[in-house]
Amino acid sequence: MKKPCPVQIVLAHEDDHDFELDEKALEDVLLQEHIRDLNIVVVSVAGAFRKGKSFLLDFMLRYMYSQDSPCWIGGNDEPLTGFTWRGGCERETTGIQVWNEVFVREKPDGTKVAVLLVDTQGAFDSQSTIKDCATVFALSTMTSSVQVYNLSQNIQEDDLQHLQLFTEYGRLAMEEIYQKPFQTLMFLIRDWSYPYEHSYGLEGGKQFLEKRLQLKQNQHEELQNARKHIHSCFSNLECFLLPHPGLKVATNPNFDGRLNDIDEDFKKELQNLIPLLLAPEKLVEKKISGSKVTCRGLVEYFKAYIKIYQGEELPHPKSMLQATAEANNLAAVAGARDSYSKGMEQVCGGDKPYIAPSDLERKHLHLKDVAVKLFCSVKKMGGDEFCRRYQDQLEAEIEDTYANFIKHNDGKNIFYAARTPATLFAVMLAMYIFAGLTGFIGLSSIAVLCNVVMGLALISFCLWMYIKYSGEFREIGTMIDQIAEALWEQVFKPLGENIMEENIRQSVANSIVAGLTDQVSQHARLKSD
Repeated sequence: MKKPCPVQIVLAHEDDHDFELDEKALEDVLLQEHIRDLNIVVVSVAGAFRKGKSFLLDFMLRYMYSQDSPCWIGGNDEPLTGFTWRGGCERETTGIQVWNEVFVREKPDGTKVAVLLVDTQGAFDSQSTIKDCATVFALSTMTSSVQVYNLSQNIQEDDLQHLQLFTEYGRLAMEEIYQKPFQTLMFLIRDWSYPYEHSYGLEGGKQFLEKRLQLKQNQHEELQNARKHIHSCFSNLECFLLPHPGLKVATNPNFDGRLNDIDEDFKKELQNLIPLLLAPEKLVEKKISGSKVTCRGLVEYFKAYIKIYQGEELPHPKSMLQATAEANNLAAVAGARDSYSKGMEQVCGGDKPYIAPSDLERKHLHLKDVAVKLFCSVKKMGGDEFCRRYQDQLEAEIEDTYANFIKHNDGKNIFYAARTPATLFAVMLAMYIFAGLTGFIGLSSIAVLCNVVMGLALISFCLWMYIKYSGEFREIGTMIDQIAEALWEQVFKPLGENIMEENIRQSVANSIVAGLTDQVSQHARLKSD
């Protein structure tokens, strides 16, 4: 990995308002050996543009790098670095970015989890359509375990309406699987100006949120539906009231994040907010359909979810459910296939000696059965017929992997490795004999053809030896091996089997004749006696 920095994983194309997943960048971050099988905690910040999302995430980075030190907030003259941010009225972040260093933390129960910090494109700027905003918000919500909804000054009714639109998938998913599809949503109210009504922090935020999401009898049905929908989509709703950071932050074009320029109230509440999200005892692991998601699994979910947004129109939320089921099953397939591969590596990996084909097949069948049982034991979505399709895919992939292990194992067999030179040598010998016989009886044209074939076989043999020694021209070496394999399978092997069968038949016939002769002679002796 390169030095810690933000990495773009979802690219936003402004010309056609389409989104593209940078799979390699995502895999480079999440498929590192030491974290790929750990359960993942995903903390994402989303909301309107130019409201300080990246600024907040950089304080999260300070906390994570400080190893939970009481002085994690940093020195008074220390510039704020990490995710790129700046003052002004134009947007800074586009698409979705992640911090390319995934933090490993140990929870109080002793389990280790991976922590991923995610920054998102701000909503409702002058260059984004409502589809763009919905796509980014939905993607970050669907893939995060804690979604911070970054708002300014208050929770407006349009904030709730937008949230309802962006999380419409949740209502349909709940109807299918009877579970709330998303986990924790924290309303983060920036620049809160009414501490005399509700105090700064989590407790004041809780009272404010209860009041704002309260259902009333005389409330319009549209307003009630928005509140019911939000409650039905998220397992946990929180709210934190954060004061204004100060005029120097808001108006100074040269502000670079130094604490000296930030108001004390803001710093005090910031020191309360960040541990609420990232302290080891507060970490919330990502779950989908009740099952915890690993780093490897999250890659599959991202791949599945991005597909449904690569169209002209905003996708129907039902297709999101299908994408979730697909990603869920693909993650189960990947885990089971990895289990099979690891088992086979223990049997016939690169450092293992040659194993008899029958023993290899027996191990393969056992490990395949274990992998299928592992796949079946994982909670899956989409119904039996849908899941059966992915089980068939798993079995097909295992068979392909097994075929590669067979080739790898055969390569360790000295006789298999000698098949090509032996075949070429047999061709040369046969052509030499045929050339001599046909030349002796006057068939000179056939003798010349045999000599040509013998010469080609000799050249192929010498070229094959050079390729194996030097490692160059591997494609030509593969072609020679394939031709030799075909000759062996189609000519020499059947010929040898026929000769062996003829010898066996002759031996059996001789044994029968000898037995009959012996019986006749014994009968003749008995009769003479």
